[in-house]
Amino acid sequence: MQAGRLWTEVTMRFIRARALTVEWPTMVIAVLVYGGWGLATYFHHRLPWPVLAVAGGWLIAWHSSLQHEVIHGHPTASRRLNTLIALPPLSLWLPFQAYRQSHLAHHATEHLTDPKHDPESRYALPGRGLGRSLGRLASRLQVTLLGRLILGPVIEVLRFLCGEVMRLVKGDRTRLRMWALHLIAVGALLAWLHYVCHMNLALYLLCFVYPGAALSLVRSFAEHRADADPARRVAVVERAPVLGLLFLNNNLHAVHHARPGAPWHVLPRLYASERERWLRTNGGLVYAGYSEVFRRYLWRAHDAPLLPEGRPKASA
Repeated sequence: MQAGRLWTEVTMRFIRARALTVEWPTMVIAVLVYGGWGLATYFHHRLPWPVLAVAGGWLIAWHSSLQHEVIHGHPTASRRLNTLIALPPLSLWLPFQAYRQSHLAHHATEHLTDPKHDPESRYALPGRGLGRSLGRLASRLQVTLLGRLILGPVIEVLRFLCGEVMRLVKGDRTRLRMWALHLIAVGALLAWLHYVCHMNLALYLLCFVYPGAALSLVRSFAEHRADADPARRVAVVERAPVLGLLFLNNNLHAVHHARPGAPWHVLPRLYASERERWLRTNGGLVYAGYSEVFRRYLWRAHDAPLLPEGRPKASA
């Protein structure tokens, strides 16, 4: 009896210790994302398509934000469990492991916004060749927020897939296993849509994938801006009660880059506690909210499409 009580006590202590390593706010987000996605797809026929597009777009963008949290080591102490949480390919086109590699490289580089070093840069470089020319065209089409919203999803998908094809053409076989697992998961998701939900793939692309990608691109549109000082290349968007929840407070991007291991629900406290220092460090690259981003850049360019070193110099 005493040995049994001792075993029970040790077991409960272990369970409590592990429970402390679980970030429950993020787990709640995961339940809401997957539960909401399951309900929205299963009952899609009962929703008018504008409502379905809003709900579907929100859930896909929210899922992307959840994957971003997982990349930075949340919500548990187990990388395998975290990966399982983020693995379902709700967006269809982006394997989670590819997103992880690209985003970690983005954080590791000392040359933010430089497309030679930063895989998430939206700037282009001068030079000849089809690749450079297409890169400049893609950057020009997305310098305004309107262009980013309308054309950005297609450009991002094509850019990524072309990059993956080029890897394979050059003999990189390391991604084959990643793509095999991804396609199996996509097949399972398509089976759910077709056989269980009786949902047309075109409808899913139009009401889930496309608006979800567009919403995610709103976040990344003003996150970075080229500057001679690397610390001044990362922005802050304040007062984002709705989109801040959608982006899991990644609108406080300067704080996230400085504290990449901090969970999303801690970022507002970190920012509020030293707001003046954060803004002094990033050179005052701050927006009052996403309404300001829309107002300033819906029709106007956020920056020139070329990286500053490649821009033509103004005449005297």
